[in-house]
Amino acid sequence: MHRRRGPFGANCGPPGAGGAGFGPFQRRGYHHGHLREALIEAARSLLAERGAAGFTLGDAAKLAGVSAAAPYRHFRDRDALLSEVAAEGFQRFGFALASALESEPDPENGLEAMGRAYLAFAHREPGLYAAMFDRVVPNITEPPDSGDAEASGAGGQAFEALVQGLGRVLAGRGRPDLDPRPLALQVWSLAHGVASLARAGHLGPQCGNDPAAVLLAGTRAIVGAALRT
Repeated sequence: MHRRRGPFGANCGPPGAGGAGFGPFQRRGYHHGHLREALIEAARSLLAERGAAGFTLGDAAKLAGVSAAAPYRHFRDRDALLSEVAAEGFQRFGFALASALESEPDPENGLEAMGRAYLAFAHREPGLYAAMFDRVVPNITEPPDSGDAEASGAGGQAFEALVQGLGRVLAGRGRPDLDPRPLALQVWSLAHGVASLARAGHLGPQCGNDPAAVLLAGTRAIVGAALRT
């Protein structure tokens, strides 16, 4: 049965009825001293294809072209490998959000740029995004020094970039007294929902909508409601 194409080449339709394809893992093996990087790359590929619950440490070892025992030289278990991938993802994610914010001198344009950067990252890095959000990483919406895990701290830094962006908008609207953190959590949740729907093929121009426009409208509604309090 022919299906309409959705955003980024995904099918418009329910999850599991097709979707964005991810290229095969380019097996390059590893040289001495690069086992850790080979396993992280393998995990990113498996995460993109199967999600956080869809593979074992042995699967990552096989895809990296090493023995089943080799990963234990660097990772105590599968969760440790996923935490490493998530930490890398949040670091890149935080940099993307902060760079988008700083690219626009106008606070509201900066916030809009952050929304676009959020959606672009989710599309561009499906493996990292799955490690970041398809599993529990505690305290990512708390200040960066409140968590112990590396992934949690990196996630907190990404969230702080959004807090900063919203704080600038509120100050520009004459309400520096409002706490931007609760609004940041709402916008963060909205952005994740929009990104997930876009990745699944439910949002996009060929489905009659625009993910960035949906996110922008929702963000403006959240900020507008706060300004009326």
